Amino acid sequence: MLSRLTRLPRPAALAVCAVPVLGLFAAAAFAPLPFVIAQPGLTADVLGDRDGKPVITVTGAPTRQTNGQLRMTTIQATGPSTTVTLPELVDDWFDSTRAVMPKEAVYPSGGSDKEIEAHNLEQMTASQSAATQAALGFLNKDPKDVKVQLNLADVGGPSAGLLFSLGIIDKLDGDGSGGDLTGGRTIAGTGTISADGKVGAVGGVALKTQAAHRDGASVFLVPEAECSDAQSELPEGLRLVPVSSLTDAVRSLRALSRGEPVPSC
Repeated sequence: MLSRLTRLPRPAALAVCAVPVLGLFAAAAFAPLPFVIAQPGLTADVLGDRDGKPVITVTGAPTRQTNGQLRMTTIQATGPSTTVTLPELVDDWFDSTRAVMPKEAVYPSGGSDKEIEAHNLEQMTASQSAATQAALGFLNKDPKDVKVQLNLADVGGPSAGLLFSLGIIDKLDGDGSGGDLTGGRTIAGTGTISADGKVGAVGGVALKTQAAHRDGASVFLVPEAECSDAQSELPEGLRLVPVSSLTDAVRSLRALSRGEPVPSC
């Protein structure tokens, strides 16, 4: 084949060589790629109700009436079995309301849609348990006496942990001085929580800030390690407050209520 090509005029030889190359490009354009397309998802006020039931129910200790909102945030992504092709990626790459993310970053456990859904719900259950331990530990309350039930198991993943802990604290203690931990504001945020109160990174924070702003938040609590990501598409008027622990988050919210300086990204 090569010897025959060398005897062709240059334009003709290039045209012949271009045919298989163009074929490869055409095949690549419609081949499934290991990415997902994500966009801002729902938010939920952990101080409010979900499907007619309180998201947070506390027994064994007096609770307080709260004002303001603490909104956990999510992203909505194409499923693990959804085929994403190159033309779709190109369209969404330049759309600030969407993000192209590696599939393993969104679905690190792998598996089928049902397997990943089950895994995410297991993570949410573990996150709720850690959030309860962190909140009660912060308040020096005995988990044998104070029981917390969380009603948001249908939203998978561990990223609402910080907001769950803050919601429990607000219902039990407010800002510690008789006021609301939120200061009456709509506060949103994201972050995993460990039983000892450490806040961990999550992913998709730029999309979550958009969801928070859409649903009326004026302040967004972000894991400190993800400040730069949160700033990349930050909606105007939304204030970022970096946190690395539950103590950081409570301290910052108390300072906001008093009009005192708080950390910023």
